[in-house]
Order: sequence, then structure tokens, then C-alpha cells
Amino acid sequence: MNERSARDAGTSSLPVTLVTVPGLHGSEDAHWQSWLERETPGARRVEQRDWNTPNLAIWSDAVRDLLACIDGPVVIAAHSFGCLATAHALSHAGAFQAHAANVKGVLFVAPASPAKFRFAGAFTARALDTLSLVVGSETDPWMPLDDARALAQRWNSAFVNLGDAGHINTSAGFGPWPLAKHFVETLARRASPEYEEEEARAYG
Repeated sequence: MNERSARDAGTSSLPVTLVTVPGLHGSEDAHWQSWLERETPGARRVEQRDWNTPNLAIWSDAVRDLLACIDGPVVIAAHSFGCLATAHALSHAGAFQAHAANVKGVLFVAPASPAKFRFAGAFTARALDTLSLVVGSETDPWMPLDDARALAQRWNSAFVNLGDAGHINTSAGFGPWPLAKHFVETLARRASPEYEEEEARAYG
């Protein structure tokens, strides 16, 4: 077995559920989130009653409702306004805190601008209690790169500049996207007991 096969085999055995959180209008079949779901056994998607009307409170409640139905560790892959809904759900957990603690990693891709979506509800970026990564674009019409980087800093997230990548959606050419799978697998591996034991031995 080569190194990649061993890595993939190890990742697939992790008891981690992938949850996708689409943005405005949902993610069509050709979207990278849909592709990622097909690549990940047991993946779940947060569904909204109205994909065309963003509402921070309602959409974040939908995130909480799905997470409350999942036992064990979770990794989230969110896109656009779904990033704001996810961050709001995790940072305003309240009685939902026990379920929020199951979220071991979040991939935020092309987060929407809170200023542009002010009409959808007041959003305050707070430091998150879980490992997270923000992927931004230099040509995203929904969020200037510097604003995406600043949002990552407020969330205490790592940041990746994807360059000329538009809104990192289907129209920008992001259908099958192996890099997203790599990011999710990396977050999932860090959630495994084996990783925690290795880290403890290395830095203990």
C-alpha cells in the first residue's frame, strides 16, 4: 500500500461525520460540496426551508438541529452564507454547547461578507473553540480578500489565499475539488484519538 492509500484508508476509518452547509440558493449537483458529499460516506447536509432567503437566526438553527442529531465527532465544510450560519451556530451555542463540542473542525470556503448580508441578521465574529480554516479568493465578488483574512483572524482560523478563484463555486470552476477533500481529511485526522496520542507523545 502506498503512502496515499494508507492515508486514505486511515481517514476513511475515522468515526467522523462530514456535514456540509451550503450558502444562498443551496449547492447544485455540480458544486464542490455535492461532490464532496459523494466522496464521503455518511456525509450529511444542512437543509434550509427557504434557500433563497438568508436569515442568520433561522439558518444557524438549522445547523444546530442537524448537529444535534449526530453522535460523535463532526467536521463541517461550509460555503458563502453557510459560513456565517455555521460560525453563528457555534459561537452562540447556549444549551446546544454539548453538541457544538462535537465539532472538531470547520472548513470555511469563500465566506460571505457580513456587511453585505446585514439584512439577514446582525453577525458578530467571535473566536471559535474548534480548529478551523478559511479559504479566501482574490476575486471573490462577495468578500474582499483582506476582509476574509480579517474574519479568519477573528475566528482564530488558519487562512489560505486561493488566488484568482472567484466565489469558489461551480461558476468559478469548482466542481470536483480534491483540495477541499484534503482539507476535510486533515481536520478529520486531527480529531482522531490516535492524533491526540501522537501529539501528547511529541509535546507531552
